[in-house]
Amino acid sequence: MKPMENVIELVNRIQRACTVLGDHGGDGAAASLPALWEALPSVAVVGGQSSGKSSVLESIVGRDFLPRGSGIVTRRPLVLQLQKTEEGQEDYAQFLHIPKRRFTDFALVRKEIEDETDRLTGRTKQISPVPIHLSIYSPKVVNLTLIDLPGLTKVAIDGQPESIAQDIENMVHLYVDKPNCIILAISPANQDIATSDAIKLARDVDPTGERTFGVLTKLDLMDKGTDALDVLEGRAYRLQHPWVGIVNRSQADINRNVDMILARRKEQEFFESSPEYAHLASRMGSEYLAKLLSQQLEAVIRARIPSITSLINKTIDELESEMNHLGRPIGSDAGAQLYLILELCRAFDKIFKEHLDGGRSGGDRIYGVFNNQLPAALLKLPFDRYLSLQNVKRVVSQADGYQPHLIAPEQGYRRLIESGLNYFRGPAEASVDAVHNVLKELVRKSIGETEELRRFPTLQRELVAACYHSLERFREDGRKTTVRLVDMEATYLTVEFFRKLPQEVDRAGTENPPSPSADRYTDAHFRRIASNVSSYIGMVSDTLKNTIPKAVVHCQVREAKRSLLNYFYSQLGGKDAKQLTLLLDEDPTLMERRQRCFKRLELYKSARDEIDVVSNSR
Repeated sequence: MKPMENVIELVNRIQRACTVLGDHGGDGAAASLPALWEALPSVAVVGGQSSGKSSVLESIVGRDFLPRGSGIVTRRPLVLQLQKTEEGQEDYAQFLHIPKRRFTDFALVRKEIEDETDRLTGRTKQISPVPIHLSIYSPKVVNLTLIDLPGLTKVAIDGQPESIAQDIENMVHLYVDKPNCIILAISPANQDIATSDAIKLARDVDPTGERTFGVLTKLDLMDKGTDALDVLEGRAYRLQHPWVGIVNRSQADINRNVDMILARRKEQEFFESSPEYAHLASRMGSEYLAKLLSQQLEAVIRARIPSITSLINKTIDELESEMNHLGRPIGSDAGAQLYLILELCRAFDKIFKEHLDGGRSGGDRIYGVFNNQLPAALLKLPFDRYLSLQNVKRVVSQADGYQPHLIAPEQGYRRLIESGLNYFRGPAEASVDAVHNVLKELVRKSIGETEELRRFPTLQRELVAACYHSLERFREDGRKTTVRLVDMEATYLTVEFFRKLPQEVDRAGTENPPSPSADRYTDAHFRRIASNVSSYIGMVSDTLKNTIPKAVVHCQVREAKRSLLNYFYSQLGGKDAKQLTLLLDEDPTLMERRQRCFKRLELYKSARDEIDVVSNSR
């Protein structure tokens, strides 16, 4: 190919690749993926039924190859790619869906179009937006790509849904609405142009007529004494491009299999010999139309290549970003799968630790347990009721037994303190449980924030279960340790605290000297006992307020940071290749999305390479 000479062939190759990968502009299934087809310049052939659309295409090709009949004959878009070959070479056709087969008998081409249409729509009158790609190679054609669309209709026939007219119009709009689409609007000359379906549709999407080419067929079938000069000369309906008149083969010619080349010659003779159209003869006929469209399509492609390249590069970046988000395909061998699982675990563990250490939110809730919940729980302990005068008397009396205390009720003190300290078990265990719940929540949050894990719901569930198992063990250790701290305070009392009590009483007695013998069994005596026990319990409370958080952090938070995944790793070591595969069982929707993204990314890269080769050769 000479530098930039055949840009139409460049677009043809990209279009074929698009169709293979499900990107053909008329299919909503891939709507969530960027469509390259939408950006490619094309020529869409539109017209009402019996407008002579098929005959125009066959005249351009110079071959009789399209299905014929009544009603809707074209039920799938036909992407017709014409490629000029060297003189003397044989004409042949190839379909994209059977690329290795060459058709030299064009009657078989017609049958293959019918069969391929029926393959998707069945032997009904239904339509499908999935195109058929047909390439025709011949020295008698120009380089041109045309998209033949189903004929516009107004009435459904037997076997068609009532919505068929709207369905066809919607399909046609999918193509002609694109700003890069050239509209070839075909209208019969023996009907009023004002009622032309093709012109009406073209006017809706291209009101300035900038990308519409008007074609007038059946000029030879007009009533005697009438002509179509008002249309062909742009007076009846003006377009920015000149109208082209076409004289198709008559039905008798078709029935007699009149050669298309002979038909072209007869068409040219019609214009040259016609008194009405002779002055327009050089701009009439199917050969002129083909050349005109080829030149226009090439000009549009040349003008659009920079913007198409920009779109391709932008979309490649977006698709690669999504591929990174979705993750790359998984290796099939056990070693690769194990490595991937460990990498995913490390990613999760890193995020979990960031939550604890302050890089992410959540770890501060643990401090909230120690700074707010624990002190509040300690303040709410019922020591006012427990150290009431009545209860102190009862406990001291029970501790004395049959022999009342002589000086200080040591057994009563011990029993009051030991029983009172048991109240600290509740806040200690509640702190352990609260931190446990925070850690569980951080596990769930970290699993959700580990993007690499989103692909593997089974692995997520296994990780959460294993982490919860480890956290449960850490909670049990934390509960034992904090309760042990409380028990230690009750097991061995701080003697120094009580040795100071008599001195404090003496110092107090300088103002109100007590009478020990008289005061021993009075209410004031028991109130002093309650006050002393309350002071001791307050001292222990202050101690536990500091030591319980240390125990919780040591047994739960520290261990979660160090060995949260150890239990999972021990389980992982015992799994065989099949079990590893099950762990990496992805969400089928995600797998399908990745596969489609991968194929679409390959399409865009291939298109970029194709354009680069052509551009760099200039």
